[in-house]
Amino acid sequence: MRKQFVVLFLLVAFGFAGSFAQTEGGAPLDNIFEKEHMQNRRPVPYPSLREADILWSKRVWRIIDLREKINLPMYYPIQQKEDRMNLVSVLMEGVQYHGLPAYSNADDEFKVKISYAQVNEAMGATDEVTLVINPDTGEEEEIVATRDARIEEVKQIMVKEVWFFDRNYSRMDVRIIGLCPIREYANEAGEIQKRQTFWINYEEARDILARHEVFNSTNDAQRRSFDDIFIKRFFGSYIVQETNMYQDRPIESYAVGIEAMLESERIKNEIFNFEHDLWEF
Repeated sequence: MRKQFVVLFLLVAFGFAGSFAQTEGGAPLDNIFEKEHMQNRRPVPYPSLREADILWSKRVWRIIDLREKINLPMYYPIQQKEDRMNLVSVLMEGVQYHGLPAYSNADDEFKVKISYAQVNEAMGATDEVTLVINPDTGEEEEIVATRDARIEEVKQIMVKEVWFFDRNYSRMDVRIIGLCPIREYANEAGEIQKRQTFWINYEEARDILARHEVFNSTNDAQRRSFDDIFIKRFFGSYIVQETNMYQDRPIESYAVGIEAMLESERIKNEIFNFEHDLWEF
């Protein structure tokens, strides 16, 4: 009995000391547990592919509109909130601090690398010259101020991906090749402009995306990572381009309005029907 009392006393004492040290040594924990799982996550490797196993493939480009309800977790929060960041902030942090390569928006083949300063400039962090009157001299003077990157202006993400039929597993599958944030802003004339900013190779970004969580509206304890969102296709999108003989021209170059939407659906159905037509009973 005495031995049990001593053990109980020691457990209580060590627990009190631990909580006291936590309170005295740093900020209190704003949760009932410390989050460690997401910080240590690694992306699940892709299965290996052989050229001989790819029976059919189709490269397509699609747009994820961040204003759609299903895609809002990629857009918010605009400013970092606790341990959550939006998708564009995660990509820019990866370029700035974690050695993630960024590529020019001139093409989507990842041939021309660009610096973080060029990424910042593409995101609207440019120098602005303002004329102000010096109260001492009464003369106009130029003041140069650098704007912050306009994260909130990124309203769309372009996704480059390859759909393929793997006869080794007898299934249709898809792999994302690259991501490109698209800014939507008003120019000096008040006209709405869209601009592709920079490309990120998805394979190179997976390790970073897997360590940042996305808000889950149904369960705060089970939040997905950005890698989960893309791999499991938890997003809404529409196709804007496919590989074709006309230098891979986009749909908007030959169709507008309802015709463009129908063309997008045609490409999607073509991919679905290819797999469906392979199975006959």
